[in-house]
Formats: sequence, C-alpha cells, structure tokens
Amino acid sequence: MRGLFITLEGPEGGGKSTNREYLAERLRALGHEVVLTREPGGTQLAEKIRALLLAEHDEPMAVDAELLLMFAARAQHINQLIVPALTAGRLVLCDRFTDATYAYQGGGRGIDPQRIAVLEAFVQGALRPDLTLLFDLPVEAGMARARQRGALDRFEQEHQDFFEAVRHSYLQRAAAEPQRFRVLDAGQRLGQVQQQLEPVLQEILERVHAH
Repeated sequence: MRGLFITLEGPEGGGKSTNREYLAERLRALGHEVVLTREPGGTQLAEKIRALLLAEHDEPMAVDAELLLMFAARAQHINQLIVPALTAGRLVLCDRFTDATYAYQGGGRGIDPQRIAVLEAFVQGALRPDLTLLFDLPVEAGMARARQRGALDRFEQEHQDFFEAVRHSYLQRAAAEPQRFRVLDAGQRLGQVQQQLEPVLQEILERVHAH
C-alpha cells in the first residue's frame, strides 16, 4: 500500500497553509489519514535547518550553501517523515517541495536547473509528488498579503524582480508537466479559491481509490 504525495506550491501570500488545512479537514472527514508537513522543515532536525535558511545573518549566505541546505533538510524530511508516511498508506500534504527549489534557487537566484536536477535525483531517487497544486497570484498582491502577516523572513525581503522570476519559473514548470500540476487562481477571495479545490479534491479521492 502506498499513499499519495501531494505538494502545495506558490509564491508568498498565495494561501497555501490555509488551503492545506482546508483540504486536510475535508479528507479526514471522509476517513483518510492525512499528514501535514512543510519544506524546508518537517522534522526536528530539518526545522533547525529551516531556521538557518530563513534567518538573517551578518555573513551573506552563498547561493550554493542555500541550495545544499535546502536539499540537506529535504533528505532528512524524506527519510524520516515522507517515505514512512507514504509506506503506511497515508496522504501527505506538503507545503512546498522541490518545485520551490527550482523556482526560488533556480528562477530567483539564477542557479542552473541542471545542477538542481542532479541533487533532486541524488536526494530523492524516484520520489516525486503525485499531484502538485500551484497557488498562483500576481507578485504585488502576494507581497501585500505577506506584509500583513508581520515581520518578513530573509526570502520575503527580496525585491520584486526576484519574485517575478520565481512566479515565472513556477508557471513554466506547470506548463511543462500538466499531468502533475493543477494551477489555481490564488488572487481570488478564499471562498472562490476553495471552490477551485473541489475538482482537485475529487481527483485526489479517485487516485486514492485507484491505488
């Protein structure tokens, strides 16, 4: 028995966390075991790496160091949480995964995607998300929402060009893999976004029953 690995992606302020909770509630109400997790993070050790990545430091973080820390946290997360949960037949809903690395470190920081792909193969083996929900919205709208939440972390303080490149990279990936991605208009009100999740929920249920 193998569970389903569902990732939620998108730029700042896209409502991934709120909609992940909503999907989890709906799935649990239907009797499914759901594991909620996030990247970077998800385990005690990976969360410590997350804190390193998001904090501001006197010493600037090298782009390669950032990339390797992302995959170090991911290796721990996959080993300790994701694979055991999938093996037990659970549904894993993960707030960001490797698509975020292609978008932020590839698109935003300008790292060659081929270098990211080498680490993806090394750390993940054959593991890929079964379904990826991309919560897409204009950069300015997303940043306005992020600012309302309070203090901005190291990534959220980046300039608009960085986030435009992140969004462009996400949309490129979605266009290249339409069988895996479902793109949602996250610029709408929450109720309207959750209406867009109805067919996604049905698709998840169909996939669970097909397993």
